[in-house]
Amino acid sequence: MLKLQLPTDPRWVNIAEMNIQDILVDHAYCEQKAATSGISLIVKYPDKNKLVEEMTALVAEEWSHFERVLEELKKRGFELGRNRPDEYVVQLSQHIRKGDKRERQLMDHLLVNALIEARSCERFKLLWKNLQDEALQKFYYELMVSEASHYVSFVKLAKEYMPKEVVDARLQELLEIEANIIANLEHRPDRIH
Repeated sequence: MLKLQLPTDPRWVNIAEMNIQDILVDHAYCEQKAATSGISLIVKYPDKNKLVEEMTALVAEEWSHFERVLEELKKRGFELGRNRPDEYVVQLSQHIRKGDKRERQLMDHLLVNALIEARSCERFKLLWKNLQDEALQKFYYELMVSEASHYVSFVKLAKEYMPKEVVDARLQELLEIEANIIANLEHRPDRIH
């Protein structure tokens, strides 16, 4: 369903488990950034009623996820700590076309967000299936399901504003770009992406 072309090395989860505080901190900021991204789309495209409606719900859900991750940090005696740049998102976002038609820019924004959700979903699945901590397994299962839903929503929204064949072709291009980014990104076991 996610169509990611390069799966995460399964060994990532073993190293991530040893760095669970860093993973949770990074995850918290990923949720905060996802909410901010939804708000940015609403601000940039207030005339797109379906987008505003769906992004409003998404922002509320992403913020609730942020709060849930903060609770997990607190339960474990960890602090939020400082935000760190997400090189994966930075590189992927560079492929949002600038100066193009407004609808094409919107499509690119939506599809980049879809891919970020897809990669998060894939990583959450690894955490769900492989962590020893049963509470975190359940936590990541629930968030995995949510991220999959967000991926689908972003792709459907793109098809709301652009023809299906244009969206499918651009999604394929971005999937190839995303796989290349993952293949060449420095491995960071303390990051979700």
